[in-house]
Amino acid sequence: MSKPQVLILTHAPWERPGRILDALETCGLEYTITSILKKPKADLPDFKDLAGLVLMGGPMGALDYDEYPGLKTESKLAKAAIVAGKPVLGVCLGHQIMATALGGKLRPGKAPEIGFGTVQRLENSHEFLPMWGKKATVLHWHNDCVTLPAGATPLAKSDLTKVQAFRFGSALGMQFHLEVTPALFDAWLSEKEMVKDLKKSDVARLREEYPEKDALIKPFASAVFEGFAARCSTHAKTLEEAKPKEKKIVIS
Repeated sequence: MSKPQVLILTHAPWERPGRILDALETCGLEYTITSILKKPKADLPDFKDLAGLVLMGGPMGALDYDEYPGLKTESKLAKAAIVAGKPVLGVCLGHQIMATALGGKLRPGKAPEIGFGTVQRLENSHEFLPMWGKKATVLHWHNDCVTLPAGATPLAKSDLTKVQAFRFGSALGMQFHLEVTPALFDAWLSEKEMVKDLKKSDVARLREEYPEKDALIKPFASAVFEGFAARCSTHAKTLEEAKPKEKKIVIS
């Protein structure tokens, strides 16, 4: 029988899990990283063995099913995992996939939100998103946004985006990025798809700002991802305990 594992679904080579992996590895969790964008019938780990699900970011729209049929599979998988009480984490595009799977609406944002900024904590913020002050520094990089699914709890907002984070049962969706390490950030700024709407001066400014801003983001990221990893670890133990025990055959 397979061991419980966390499934990480990516949507672009440069949108890697970064700090999320650090937290999973610290908890000793096994994980699989794959992309199913072009695969309407994807070969995925057995659902019953999933200790958690992570949906990463990407440049496409959450409802671009015709071009990326795997997105529909991800939507169904996200909803099934949430209904089953499995820990789920959605980042940017992943947040939008989660929201639309649960009945939220996908809409263009008021304006692109790119670069370092803040999100504001809402009064009903939860331990899934532990913010120590009224605001937290994050990295924004998106155009689309979502409405809050019915039954979800809003956790954070910004001036341009009403739903920056939400919780629905076992799931946490974040429109912003906490996972980006120095190496990942450098890869982003070197990727044409990521900087196509930015001036060279904007890229230079972001590169200059990163060390100071990341020093603020890193402890926030650690708290969020360590919490997610802990929930996955707890679920993995539950799955292991639920497996039928092999009977020992005694030959007398």
